[in-house]
Amino acid sequence: MSADLRARWRHRSLGAPRELSLSTGRIVCHEAGEGEPLVFLHGLFTNANVWRKVVAALSGDFRCITLDLPYGSHTVPVPDADLSFGGLAGMTVEALEALGLGDVTLVGNDGGTAVAQVVAVTRPDLLSRLVLTDGGAYDNAPPHRYRSVLKAIGFAPLARELILGPLRWRPMRRMPFAQGWLTSRPVDSATSDSWVLPALVDDGVYADARRMLRALDPTVMPEVARRLSDFTAPVLVAWSTKDQVYLPAHGERLAADFPDARLVSIPNSGVLLGEEKPFELATRIAEFVRATGSAPVTATAPTQKVDEHA
Repeated sequence: MSADLRARWRHRSLGAPRELSLSTGRIVCHEAGEGEPLVFLHGLFTNANVWRKVVAALSGDFRCITLDLPYGSHTVPVPDADLSFGGLAGMTVEALEALGLGDVTLVGNDGGTAVAQVVAVTRPDLLSRLVLTDGGAYDNAPPHRYRSVLKAIGFAPLARELILGPLRWRPMRRMPFAQGWLTSRPVDSATSDSWVLPALVDDGVYADARRMLRALDPTVMPEVARRLSDFTAPVLVAWSTKDQVYLPAHGERLAADFPDARLVSIPNSGVLLGEEKPFELATRIAEFVRATGSAPVTATAPTQKVDEHA
């Protein structure tokens, strides 16, 4: 495990960390709040911090659990794990079982959206609802816009030095191939460091990232899409109207492919809705749970500034 605390930092709004021992290794989760469980999944080269603002808004009414998936910005290497979409979905299922969770609302973003769909079609018994935000679906997982650079990180001999290394300099992170397509404005330094540094300072995390990028098969999600109609629980699709990585048409298609789905369009955001439109997204999630259940819940405006280095 890296000694660089910047790589291991998680915002306090996510709650207390906990390591879960799974059949293929350990993953870290954070938990905040009490009530009906919401489980949040992030995407490639981000971690639980992607959800810090949304959790701050929802943890007054819900038990919010964020998983640090081994997507390249995690802290505990998993050298024996299957890091394909199916393998990551299997780790998510094991995490839910280790936490004693069933009937959860599973929330995905970016690569976590792809994993959430796999969980939905393979273990629908664990889910009471599904929330999909801008992320991988159909033929766009991994996303076409990033596919060449992701392939280079996965296979090129000097990728760590030549591609990831320059991202130590924070202004470089605004390049399109890095975080520039994810958000319309820079991410705060502490959060951005926690996404970029793990693969740079920890050999095991970097090895995981390369195995993961080699394992993510773009033919998997079209096959998963053929089974979406089998998932009959309520689905919320919340998608940005301005996303250049995961086009709005895929959000519309997802909403049409599930039997019980509703589509919400959120303007003026990139991929990371939880980063740019956290309170609007949290409000939509709370409304969705209220409309499909019995608990009268509302999103609560956070009382602390969640971009601070806390």
